[in-house]
Amino acid sequence: MQSSAIENQVTVGYEAESGHHHGHPDYRMFGLVLFLVAESMIFFGLFSAYMIYYATLPEWPMDGIELELGLPAINTIILVSSSFVMHKGQSAIRNNDVKGLQFWFALTAIMGIIFLVGQGYEYMHTGFGLTDNLFASCFYVLTGFHGLHVTAGLLFTLAVLVRSRSEGHYTASKHFGVEASELYWHFVDVIWIILFVLVYLLPLV
Repeated sequence: MQSSAIENQVTVGYEAESGHHHGHPDYRMFGLVLFLVAESMIFFGLFSAYMIYYATLPEWPMDGIELELGLPAINTIILVSSSFVMHKGQSAIRNNDVKGLQFWFALTAIMGIIFLVGQGYEYMHTGFGLTDNLFASCFYVLTGFHGLHVTAGLLFTLAVLVRSRSEGHYTASKHFGVEASELYWHFVDVIWIILFVLVYLLPLV
């Protein structure tokens, strides 16, 4: 009888440790990764179309369009740096430091907002519109679609911050929301790096 009770405690402990619930595996992270793979395919399609236009058209960008590199470069530094900042937040919660999680995630959210404001400022000063030519359309579709993902990531980050105010919601052994938010943010950063190279740097070659 005592041996059976000990075995039950070990089983429950193993399930809690490995992410199982009532004997069922936790597929949440797998689901998120699958979602990000699907999103990657969408971006891959957009990037492929962009590269086809770049390789086949005699002029790219067309109609004398010149993109400023200063603001986008600063935005790139901010967004890439925010990934490291967010990782500090996950490291904090792994040590049961909820205050640290809140500080680093709040800083990440601020950096995300700065990025979006910078992108909005760039839109107001590009000198061309969505339907002016093919390059203009590609520019707004690619950067706008990415900006939508940054906005989603920002809301995800803010949701983690709100939930972290509930005592015990995130702990060293229970912080899926933190990990999911960080993974999504890293995905957004990697996509932006590819986008920055293709849209801003490649036309200069």
